[in-house]
Amino acid sequence: MREAAGAPLAPFTTMRVGGPAARIVEVSTTDELVDAVREVDDADESLLVVSGGSNLVISDDGFDGTVVLVRTSGVTVESSDDCGGAMVRVAAGEDWDGFVARTVAEGWSGVECLSGIPGLAGATPVQNVGAYGQEVAQTIASVRVYDRREQQVRTFSNEECRFTYRHSRFKGTDQYVVLDVLFQLHLTDRSQPLAYADLARQLGVEQGERVPLGDARDGVVAQRRKRGMVLDEADHDTWSCGSFFTNPMLSAADFEVLRRQAADHLGDGVTPPEFPGDGGRLKTSAAWLIDKAGFTKGYGLPGPAALSTKHTLAVTNRGDATAADVARLAREVRDGVQDAFGVRLVNEPVFVGHEL
Repeated sequence: MREAAGAPLAPFTTMRVGGPAARIVEVSTTDELVDAVREVDDADESLLVVSGGSNLVISDDGFDGTVVLVRTSGVTVESSDDCGGAMVRVAAGEDWDGFVARTVAEGWSGVECLSGIPGLAGATPVQNVGAYGQEVAQTIASVRVYDRREQQVRTFSNEECRFTYRHSRFKGTDQYVVLDVLFQLHLTDRSQPLAYADLARQLGVEQGERVPLGDARDGVVAQRRKRGMVLDEADHDTWSCGSFFTNPMLSAADFEVLRRQAADHLGDGVTPPEFPGDGGRLKTSAAWLIDKAGFTKGYGLPGPAALSTKHTLAVTNRGDATAADVARLAREVRDGVQDAFGVRLVNEPVFVGHEL
């Protein structure tokens, strides 16, 4: 366990903004993680748990409390057979894309389309990370957490995690600290059926077909790189939190209102993208709404914060942006979409010390 005081938090986030922390504690084992959190709680101090920092925007004023950096490690195969597949327990501090690369190498299928996503494994169940037709809810068997309220370690089954689109029982609360995640993966060198049409076209197969795991991973990384969604220090389009807003889920009635708004704003015959959503709702594209509301790729340049030149869904730091700059641009986009289409976008990243 290592400690520091007054260190800036920007280097611990992919957006690269944020002031100093009163105290930073870096933990490398699960016991250290539980002990550090318990110590802060016992002292009745403010706590911020940071993993990969890829979904975090920290205030320019920083955090007046203790920041616990999760750097635990370990990937353990608990069982492996043709019936149950590979049961693999992954420590919260494991690099997510490194784990996905290992699943491809080992012939464990189920998360290959989640390649290239920055961050650590422990964060993936919190917002039910998903991309290219897969989400971790499809393969998570259980999540082990430290319950700060009960002051004990607890294990939640997949059903108890209450996964929905970009959400779980762990999101929007500071009660739980994820310690490790148990994945149930298929033993095969083929991907799961490709659900994302553009990826299938890129790989030269029909939607719903399977391809070699390595091909699926390479295809996803290529798609993400094209959109500026693979971290690259030299590319400011990747100095971001990835997708800044979630795709809106609307009732059938609200979607009909959106159709009328789109026709009024863009002309007859222009309709918003429509996909099946959770609970009978309909999902539309946040990127489409942003673009059609007038916020095109690169909007905000040459300012310190701008939309990515590759993808309208990413708010980016062009090199010297502050958290206030990022929030200001995100607010402008959110409010502009609401004015144009009557849909209020919800931000994916967590804001610490300020609100959007």
